[in-house]
Amino acid sequence: MSWRALTVVLAVVVSVCALPRNSGQNRATHIVDRIISAGYPAELHHVTTEDGYILGVHRIPYGRNGPSEERRPVVFVMHGLMGSSENFIFTGSDHAIAYNLADAGFDVWLGNARGNVNSRGHVSFDPDNRRQKSDFFDYSWEEIGMIDVPTMVDYALAQTGALKLHYIGHSQGGTSFLVMTSMKPEYNDKILTAHLLAGVGYMSHFPNTALRATALMTNTLYSLGTSLGLYEIMSLDDLPISLTRQGHSYIDNCFGDVQYKAYCEMLGLNEIVGYADTEDMGVGGSSLKQFAHYGQNIKDRAFRRWDHGIIRNRVLYGSITPPSYNLRLITVDVTMHYTVSDNLLDERDVLAMAADMPNTVARKVERESFSHIDFVAALDARELVTNYIIASVQRADVAHATSNQ
Repeated sequence: MSWRALTVVLAVVVSVCALPRNSGQNRATHIVDRIISAGYPAELHHVTTEDGYILGVHRIPYGRNGPSEERRPVVFVMHGLMGSSENFIFTGSDHAIAYNLADAGFDVWLGNARGNVNSRGHVSFDPDNRRQKSDFFDYSWEEIGMIDVPTMVDYALAQTGALKLHYIGHSQGGTSFLVMTSMKPEYNDKILTAHLLAGVGYMSHFPNTALRATALMTNTLYSLGTSLGLYEIMSLDDLPISLTRQGHSYIDNCFGDVQYKAYCEMLGLNEIVGYADTEDMGVGGSSLKQFAHYGQNIKDRAFRRWDHGIIRNRVLYGSITPPSYNLRLITVDVTMHYTVSDNLLDERDVLAMAADMPNTVARKVERESFSHIDFVAALDARELVTNYIIASVQRADVAHATSNQ
């Protein structure tokens, strides 16, 4: 497995590092059109981070019943690894969580992490430039949690005039929340409630044996890939439908050519975005470093910061190993929704995280076969997850408004 992985990496990086990409602006505008065609108002906002990334943020300010004079609680929703805001409208107006939230009376904001198909802008770096892409894609999900999400949360609060909002994060969207509220505890005061849908953090019992084996070589594979110019896992949104007619999935083409299917499988893309047809789901791309950071944590059975190596760790962190994220600093009322059929998150790790966070409960989805991707892809997610979230958020908002009278 290890030598096969190294061989595939060598073949891939020679061929894909200069692949052209379609404009993220076009895709972001397409999402606006898609929301409007479903009968909802839609806005596209661009937010610039302190380190120069230009993030696309989609907003659905109200539902199909139209605007009202009443205050609309703000809900911020964040996608997972390789995802985008489109994940939350994928299943249509009757089933998708973004539409359900808007119809329930919320002002819905859908974030996009740096580097995905809707956030490929930067004030200095061009992600498609061979020389600049190494700088552009030099980030993991820590930067998303410490910079991107706080920036978008602050923007949504400023635009709406709200003092607090509700947070919903799927998978890496949960990771981002854990990073933000543990590393920047002041953001606990800006989040009224949080619902993490298979929110990935602790890795003591990572359930996927194949990915666990690959993770043992994470640092070697990452160093080799970046030394040869591989920094980005591509978006799958703009690939031709002819691929499926040839018997290939979109995931098979994650590096622009199906002959590198083995490496796509090695990265675990099928497990992360699901085995179903992903057209229009919003598979938005990521940096290789995001995968590598998860790989380090899987290998070390930990939830901690990026491992730079012993010497650099001592300089940056004051210790030879990276410090763990301190979840005890997270004081938000959190509900961790999980499923026993998740092949990327073990129930024991969910319960351990819930035990360490002072105001957190763990909630098991009732359908035993519910999977990691089903939180955004299953038609019964509304019945099994979203309706619970809506009722919970409504109760919390009423209680908060009453306490402030």
